[in-house]
Amino acid sequence: MRSISIAVCVVISVAYSGATTAEEAVTVQSLLKQDFAIVGAITSPAGPGLFLQKKDRLFVCFVVETPSSPAVTTRYCKPVQ
Repeated sequence: MRSISIAVCVVISVAYSGATTAEEAVTVQSLLKQDFAIVGAITSPAGPGLFLQKKDRLFVCFVVETPSSPAVTTRYCKPVQ
């Protein structure tokens, strides 16, 4: 029963995530490829973050790295509304 509930939540989450997620995850790199520009940076309890903007669209992306990681990677990006 519990695994069915988890599966339903995953399906609902994917359904609401939109076409962009199905094609490519939203990352700093994917936004830069779409001609977004980095317009700011922050530090927060969630880690370092970047603001990326293209015209009237603004995203905040949080990044993560460790001393052993080969690169700084995107934790997640969300549109700012």
